Amino acid sequence: MTGSRAHPARIDVDLQRHAVPPLADLRARIRVMLAAEDPDCVEDVELLATELVSNAYDHGVQPLFARLWVPDQRKLVRMEVADADPSHLPVLGLSRFGANRGRGLVMVDQLAQRWGSAVRSWGKTIWAEVVCGHSAG
Repeated sequence: MTGSRAHPARIDVDLQRHAVPPLADLRARIRVMLAAEDPDCVEDVELLATELVSNAYDHGVQPLFARLWVPDQRKLVRMEVADADPSHLPVLGLSRFGANRGRGLVMVDQLAQRWGSAVRSWGKTIWAEVVCGHSAG
């Protein structure tokens, strides 16, 4: 994937290089990174990453990066997606695009052990964590 780097327990994607979300490549790299994990957990991570990256393109301003890693070789998988807009923080079940939207974060809330947002001086980061059975890498 152009504009991205990885080692066995980390994926970094520069979203500024992509006019559309690089979802297929990201999911493929997640499957490689988490090859030793239970397939159900890998699927959960893929779904969460897809939702968070898609939300950055749909709701954010200038998506910046996506990052997935296994901190300190623990069973935890953490993903972060950032964009340049510190406003419009996500609200569970609500969308500024109307009543037919806003269900993605409900899925995030169900699949992730924890999730949240952090306002930064340059924008915001939306993050989620999943516990899998093995450590990656």
